[in-house]
Amino acid sequence: MNQLITILGPTACGKTSLAAALAYDLGGEIISADSRQVYRGMDIGTGKDLEDYVVRGRQITYHLIDIAEPGTKYNLYRYQQDFIEALGDIRGRGVQPILCGGTGLYIEAVLKGYALSTVPQNDELRRSLQGESLEMLTRRLVELKQRNGSAMHNTTDVDSCQRAIRAIEIETYNLEHAAERRSMAPVDSLIIGLDIPRDDRRRKISARLRQRLDEGMVDEIRTLLDSGIPADDIIYYGLEYKYVTEYVIGQLSLDEMIRQLEIAIHQFAKRQMTWFRGMERRGLTIRWIDALLPMEEKINTIKQWI
Repeated sequence: MNQLITILGPTACGKTSLAAALAYDLGGEIISADSRQVYRGMDIGTGKDLEDYVVRGRQITYHLIDIAEPGTKYNLYRYQQDFIEALGDIRGRGVQPILCGGTGLYIEAVLKGYALSTVPQNDELRRSLQGESLEMLTRRLVELKQRNGSAMHNTTDVDSCQRAIRAIEIETYNLEHAAERRSMAPVDSLIIGLDIPRDDRRRKISARLRQRLDEGMVDEIRTLLDSGIPADDIIYYGLEYKYVTEYVIGQLSLDEMIRQLEIAIHQFAKRQMTWFRGMERRGLTIRWIDALLPMEEKINTIKQWI
């Protein structure tokens, strides 16, 4: 059984191109670990960069991309199930599995075998919270997490009222129920982290944002809105989908949207690195490699570790 190889790092560090090059070299397939690339039709804003999966004319097979409808709420519990199925399929065919992404919670949950429970929608609670400010919802969520003994790891829980309400719903359920939890065996993995200096990371993020806008990110979000998906449901996905939607519906000017979105992406990349460093403190070993090294050098270094 081939040991799983995991490639992680902050946004715009070149994870996908490295994973694809490694898959080409090892005859492997890639499992995505990105919480937004699961959605169909959300390509530019999520940075799927599907052209990166073609290496020297060969299409590298990828999994857990384009598996959910936009407007729906994919979650960590479903990701665990889908990951287990994809990993079993790849290993069953004797192929090298490579997990690649920047959603640290998804990666940690499958590698450490988090026990999770499904939480049903609480319509009464949702109605009671409608109209409350994001500040109030955030205070309530922090209080619930303190009562549950769970940490406020991820501030994307509170980057919109809708996300905050869902997070409150989960914490309320866990406080009131001894939820049945589904255990999953930990997965042994060689974990490779792409390390990029802060200034280079910021430069790449800014350049990629301009590129995505040039490639039609605004039109992509207009298409989602025109398909009947409510603006609040698109804003739920955060970052590009939050700020560009607010621009399209007239809440932000173009300059405001670009400025606020750029700041938000830089903050997001910083939170990603904070999460990855936390994974190390929580017992996972990450072998860091310079993201700016030539591709061949990175591949050779990883092969030595394998």
